[in-house]
Amino acid sequence: MVFSAAQLIRRDGVAATGMRDVAAHAGAPRGSLQHYFPGGKEQLVEEAVAWAGQYAGRRVARFLAGLAEPAPSALFAAMVGQWTDEYEAVGELRGCPVAAATVECAQGGTVRRTVAAAFATWCEPLVAALTELGVPSGRAPALATLMISALEGALVMARAEGGVAPLTTVARELGPFLDAAVAPDHRPPAT
Repeated sequence: MVFSAAQLIRRDGVAATGMRDVAAHAGAPRGSLQHYFPGGKEQLVEEAVAWAGQYAGRRVARFLAGLAEPAPSALFAAMVGQWTDEYEAVGELRGCPVAAATVECAQGGTVRRTVAAAFATWCEPLVAALTELGVPSGRAPALATLMISALEGALVMARAEGGVAPLTTVARELGPFLDAAVAPDHRPPAT
């Protein structure tokens, strides 16, 4: 049900995602929502957002492991590629459930804290990956924030435009900047 909530939130937003919709999407009896989520929709949204942050964080390691050329730009291109690949497969862009909850629910309270924690859960492995790729540890947190912010912003623009151009643009333009942050002793020799 948490997965279903995350999928519906990323497609429709928090406000348009009803508890009944989640139960139907998950193929679960409606009564199970009250059993597993006694805090109602707010609890379900919080758990979906937390799950999404964990999923994004785990994806960083998979992207890093799959890089043909280990470089910050390649890592960012893989992150962006997740979204462009989805667009090519299904013909539409769905948003990020963490971003949707941020926009719709993060004025205060527990959802705001859950959203902040989800972004941190995504950012931590990204910082570690950047450091592994040769970005100095003092600079990696700022670049991780930049990468996530650029990706989320490009995703919003791409959804508004109905295509992936903002995503491909941000990957192309940010890539050289990210690679320039690699410490000189980690850069491959010039050929």
